[in-house]
Formats: sequence, structure tokens, C-alpha cells
Amino acid sequence: MKRFYLTTPLYYVNAPPHIGHAYTTIAADVLARFWRSAGRPVHLLTGTDEHGLKIEQAAAAAGLSPLRFSDNISAQFKELWDHLDIRYDDFIRTTEPRHETRVQECFSKLLKSGDVFKGLYRGFYCVSDETYWTETDAAPDEKGRRLCPNPECRKPLQAVEEESYFFRLSKYQQPLLKHYRDNPGFLKPSHRANEILRFVEGGLQDTAISRTKVKWGIPVPGDEAHTVYVWFDALLNYVTAPQSSDAFADIWPADVHIVGKEIYRFHAVTWPAMLMALGLPLPKSVFAHGWWTVEGKKMSKSQGNFVDPRAVTNEFGVDALRYFLLREMPFGNDGDFSQASLKKRYNAELGNDLGNLLNRTVDMVDRYLAGELPRRAAPGESPLAQELSAKQPLLSSRMEELDFSGALGLIWEAIGRLNAEVNAQAPWKLVKTDPAATQRFLFDLVRSLRIIGGWLEPFMPQTSAKMQAQLGMRQTDGGKIQKAPLLFPRKL
Repeated sequence: MKRFYLTTPLYYVNAPPHIGHAYTTIAADVLARFWRSAGRPVHLLTGTDEHGLKIEQAAAAAGLSPLRFSDNISAQFKELWDHLDIRYDDFIRTTEPRHETRVQECFSKLLKSGDVFKGLYRGFYCVSDETYWTETDAAPDEKGRRLCPNPECRKPLQAVEEESYFFRLSKYQQPLLKHYRDNPGFLKPSHRANEILRFVEGGLQDTAISRTKVKWGIPVPGDEAHTVYVWFDALLNYVTAPQSSDAFADIWPADVHIVGKEIYRFHAVTWPAMLMALGLPLPKSVFAHGWWTVEGKKMSKSQGNFVDPRAVTNEFGVDALRYFLLREMPFGNDGDFSQASLKKRYNAELGNDLGNLLNRTVDMVDRYLAGELPRRAAPGESPLAQELSAKQPLLSSRMEELDFSGALGLIWEAIGRLNAEVNAQAPWKLVKTDPAATQRFLFDLVRSLRIIGGWLEPFMPQTSAKMQAQLGMRQTDGGKIQKAPLLFPRKL
């Protein structure tokens, strides 16, 4: 069975990681854990993008060499992923020889085929976005300023005229449109597909893929006055990383590239065209998620409102952050991060709905059954657990579609069902008149919570492990309940 290959973007190391980076990577980790739990071999790639003018400038401002600066920031990403329980299979840096050598090989191959050619670039360049813009794209505003057309940037553009190598993107307009038509699942989510279709239908222009005025980059082979354009360099990581193993044929093509919507065009247009030019199979899908605002405002350095994930986990814990980010908004839409919303979901859903249910169950099994746990259930013996098991195909379907919020919604419906049944059965009363029925119900409840714990593992691995320990989830032949502190103590 081919590995399920999924990727995050390569994160740019001009600044430390924030909540937006964490969101993308947690989502990828949750999907990877889901497929592993389903028995599918998985390969999750993440890493850092470390070349370009913006890195040169940030390093100079910090009084460091570009490589030393990149080392420091890349290490912060790795440390945060470990802290957030991200189980990646490979972490690639674009400054690694395994990447740089293969980028040069790809460049040489495309130069030889004629898909890359030398010319003169006249236009505009945004340092912040590391993006070229044409005269049409960058028309002057009412004050005569040339500003980045990206509405999330709008910073002044630099007029550029320099010798450059170009990628013959225009050649792939019709092949791309055909691929979109033949593979309707390629552009995800579906509500973002029209943006890409309109852009490609409007005509593609050949794009500059080298710089002569940026020294911090991969030298163009045979012409070291040029460095490879940072985007052309970085996109290739999805291929160069698995090529450095012995399992490329078992990994490529990617099943899904998970990216932010601001870089969707690069991944949905430029990247597949590059793969066509290289003669490589295209990924099965590119999924663009939305942006987070913070307390209703766009995250930005000028606002000073970037959210440090560690500040959140220090107060609420890692699993609460993982849960909130994927529960608060449908994956693919925009959402707002606020302490009030996080605290509300923490107390109501994690603390009350789940935590109290587990705590009540453990206490009742300890009190009424002397801690005895159920053995393997006979057919028809656990109606609640059977009811939950019947929901597994629907839950799996939502996970496969990256509908994480929908999947968590199903899990919380099941938790609500169990809470309602506890209140209806009232074991604290039932035990006085029918101890056998009390045992049957509590055993059913334990089995049901074991299912919930398994469902939660991709989202909240630490919480799942704690539930396993208390409920003996790995035991099929009885055992004893294990009392433990509350999973989610209430936050005032």
C-alpha cells in the first residue's frame, strides 16, 4: 500500500512561529494520525524555507549571517512541533545539500528541455511576499503609488529590471485547465476552486525564476550570477525530500498539500505546471485553509497581535489548543481567535461535557462495581457502544474530507448522547434496586468512552492516552478502573 503522503508548506524563517503556523501543522498531524490509526502507512513532511531577500534583510537586522539566523528560527519551529505533539516523518530545510543539489538538477533539466530560458525581466517585486508583479498587476493607486496587489500586504513595490531566467508557465495553461476538469478533487475546498480557474482561464504569463540582486539563494547551475527564485526553490521540496530516501516511488505523488489560502495560487498553478514540465505525476489535491484573525483584527507585526502558541498551551494545555483550532471553524474557512472563545469551549466542551463524563463514569465504576472493568462484550450486550460504532464510517468520511470541525461535532454529539443517558439511567438510583442492570449500563458506558477515546487520539493524543489509562482501553479481559485528576480543571 502506497504511503499517504501529506505536506505542510515550508514555513518562512523571517520570524518565529505563531498560531497560524501551528494551525496548519496541527491539521496535518491530525490527518496523519487518523490515517495511521486506520492502518495506512503515512509520510508527513514539514520544514522551513530559508532563502530570499527577506531572510537576508532579517538576518542583517539581527546582526547574524543568513544561515545562522535560519538555524535559530528553524530550530524554533522544530521545538514548537515537538511541544505540540506533531509527529512528522521528515523535516526539510531548503539550505540542506539534499535539497539544493536536486533543485539545481531540476533547473538544469528544464533549461535543457526549453521550459526554462533566459530573458530580461521588467516589472515590480514585493520583498514582503517574495512575489513578482507585472505592470498590469501593479497599476498605480490614486496617489501614484505602486503597492503590492495582495490585499493582505499592500506594501510598496520595487521597480525591477534585470536579467532573469523564466519558466515557460504560459505553455501549461491548457494542460492545467484539462487537469482541473479531469480531476475535480484537485482544487480543495471546492469554494476556492473558482478563483484558480478564473486566474488560469485569464491567461498565464511566463514567470521569472531567478534573481541577480539576491545572493542568499541556490546558485543557478552554470550561471552563478543568478540565484534560484525562492518560490521555485521552495516548491520543489515536496519532491526533493522524498527523493533523498529510498522510498520515493512509495511516497510520491502527494495525496494532499495543505496550505494557507494566501499561497494557494503558487501551489495550484505554478507547482503542477512545474511537475508537468519535469514529467512527474501531480499531487491528488491541494487544500487551502483560511486565515485566523485575533479578537476580530488581522494578525500583523504592526498590530503586535501575533499569538504565541506556547502562551496558550501554558494556560490551557496542548490538547486544548489542538482541539480549539480545529473545532472553532470549518477547515477551509476564516475564523477568529479569542481568549474568550477558547475559555468557553474549554470549560463547556472539554471540562464539562467530556471531563465530567469521564470523571463521573470512573467514580461510579469505582463506587458501585468495586472498580471492575468489562470484559469483551457479547453481541447485543452494549447498545450504546454499538450505536457509537455505527457512526465510524461517517466520522471517517469527514476526516478523509478534512472536515475536522465536522468530525469533532460528531464526537461531541456522541458525548452528549452518553451524558444524556447517564442522567436518564441515574445509576446512583438504579444500583439500589437492580445492581445487575447497573453493571450492564456502566460496562456499556466504559466501552463507549473507550470508543470516544480512540476517536479523540488524532486530535488530542495526551487526553486519549489519559482516558486509555483510566478506562483500561488496552485491556480486553477486565482489569480495574484507575482514578486520576480531572482532565480539564475549570478555568475562571
